[in-house]
Amino acid sequence: MSKVREIFQKMPERYLPKPGLPTRTYYFSVGEERWTVTMRADRCEVAPGKQVEQADVVLKCDPALFEKMVLEGKNPGPLDIARGKIRTNDPSALGALRERFRI
Repeated sequence: MSKVREIFQKMPERYLPKPGLPTRTYYFSVGEERWTVTMRADRCEVAPGKQVEQADVVLKCDPALFEKMVLEGKNPGPLDIARGKIRTNDPSALGALRERFRI
């Protein structure tokens, strides 16, 4: 099993519920892996593939960078985005991932 797949499979158990949090969907394209993550106030749902027509947040990056973000706490900066190492429609929403999961 790839490390990226393992990260996604463990997301629900690492999720920190927050009452009043609006539901947001994230679509991840990490190397060959594709995942949809739905964060709700009380739980997180993770499903392989693209499960929604239009996600609130889209994140595309290579597996090595994703692993550094999740496992080592790397904060992608403007240069990572400018150089195309990471692509997203909402850079500020990436911070919410750190807040909502035990990273």
